[in-house]
Amino acid sequence: MWRYIAGGTATLLLVVAGFFIWQGIAQRDESPVPEAPEQVEAEDGEAEETGPAPRTPPSADERTREQRRFDRADRNNDGRITIEEIYHPRRRAFARLDTNGDGRLSFEEWAVRTRTRFAQADRDRNASLSREEYATTGQRRRPQRRAANCRC
Repeated sequence: MWRYIAGGTATLLLVVAGFFIWQGIAQRDESPVPEAPEQVEAEDGEAEETGPAPRTPPSADERTREQRRFDRADRNNDGRITIEEIYHPRRRAFARLDTNGDGRLSFEEWAVRTRTRFAQADRDRNASLSREEYATTGQRRRPQRRAANCRC
C-alpha cells in the first residue's frame, strides 16, 4: 500500500515540477510589452499620439463564407437555389464521364482515368506493371508553401 502512495506522490511532484518548468520557458520566450507612445496635447486641448500613424488593415470581402458558398450555388443570381442548381455540378461531372452520351455510365466509362493512367505507366506494353512502372502512378503532391514569417 505504501508503494502506491509513494508512487502517486512522486508522480504528482513530477507533474507539478514539469508545469513550473514549462511556465518558466514560456515566460522567457515572450517579448516584453512595448511602451505606450508619448502623447502630446493639441491646440484644442485633446491629447494626440506622436510617432508613426497606425496602419489600416487591408480591406476584406464583406461576405461571410456561407454567403460566398450560397452565391456559388445560386447560378442565376435570383436569391434562391433550386434543385436544378444543386444538381448542376454533378450533371457536369457525369457528362464528362459519359463519353458516348447515352445518359448511362458503364464501368469502362467510369474507369477511363484508371485505364489511361495504367496505359501511360506501362512503358513496355506488356499489360502489367513492374515496381518501377507502378511507382509512376502515384499522385504527385504539390510542394507546401510556407509563409515568410513562419517558424515551422
